[in-house]
Amino acid sequence: MDSLSCALLPSSCTLCGSSLPHLSHAPICDVCWTEISVLSGALCFRCGDTLDAPVLAGPTKSGLCRACRMAPPPFVRAVAYGPYQDRMKAAIHALKYDRLHAVANGLGRMLAEAIAQLSDEAPAEMLVVPVPLHRSKYAERGFNQARSLAFHALAALGKTHPEWKLKLAPSTLMRQRATESQFGLTPRQRRLNVRGAFEVSDPAAVTLKHVLLIDDILTTGATARAAALALSRAGAASVWVATLARASRVYSNRRGTSAQFDDAEDNFEPAGRLPVATLQEASIYSLHEQSSF
Repeated sequence: MDSLSCALLPSSCTLCGSSLPHLSHAPICDVCWTEISVLSGALCFRCGDTLDAPVLAGPTKSGLCRACRMAPPPFVRAVAYGPYQDRMKAAIHALKYDRLHAVANGLGRMLAEAIAQLSDEAPAEMLVVPVPLHRSKYAERGFNQARSLAFHALAALGKTHPEWKLKLAPSTLMRQRATESQFGLTPRQRRLNVRGAFEVSDPAAVTLKHVLLIDDILTTGATARAAALALSRAGAASVWVATLARASRVYSNRRGTSAQFDDAEDNFEPAGRLPVATLQEASIYSLHEQSSF
C-alpha cells in the first residue's frame, strides 16, 4: 500500500531529495536519518565540547576544556546527541525554519539518547525546562522548537527509563527581553546579548529542585550559562543541560582575529569577585547560523 501510495502521490526526502519508498509523517528518508552523526572522540566532561587531546576517562579535572577550567559554568554538565553539521544541521533547519513539525518526533528520540547519558549521575527527579523564546519570536515562528523536542524526548524516555521522574515545565523560564540574533556575534557579544535575558516565573517552583535545561543547539554556551544562572539564583538545587546538537569550538592563535572567548564573565561566582580568567586566544566557531545556546 505504501509503494502504491508513493507512486500515486510522489514525495521526496526534505534533506537529500530522493524519492520516499513509503509514506511518512516526517519527509526524511531512512538513509538520511542514519547519516546523522553521533558525537564521538574526546569531549569536555562539563560542557561537551571537543577536546584537542585525549583525556583520561571519568569526571576528572583533566577531562575539562580550557573554557570550563577557566570559567566553570553554572550547570553541572551538558550533553548532546551529535555535531551540528550535515544531516543534523539540515534536519534542525527543517524543523525550525520550514516548520516540519513531524521531524520533532525523530529528533526528540535522539535528544532522549543524549539525556540518557545522564541517567547514572543525574537526580532521580527533575524539572525539564525548555529554553524559551521571547514572545515576539514565538509569534513569528508559531512554536518553540525546544519545547517540541523536550516533549518527544520525554515520551521516549518514559519507555526506556520509566523509573526516571522527569516533569516537563515549559513555563518555568521566561525570556524577558528580545535578544539580537546570535549569528555573526563574537563569543563576547553572544554573552552580553543574553545577559539578564532570562527570569524564573515562579521561584518557589524551582527552589531546591533539580532542573534539566533543553534546547536544540549549544554553541558557545552563553545562553546555557545565562539560563542556568537565572535558575540557580532562583533557588534550583542543580542545573543540567541537554541539547540535540553541539557546534564545536575551534581555537586559533592567529593574530588579527577579533573574536575572543571571555565566558569567564559568565562565571558562576559570588557577587563582588572578579572573573577567574579570560582566554586570550581567538576563538572561531564551526557554526555559521544562529543557534539557541
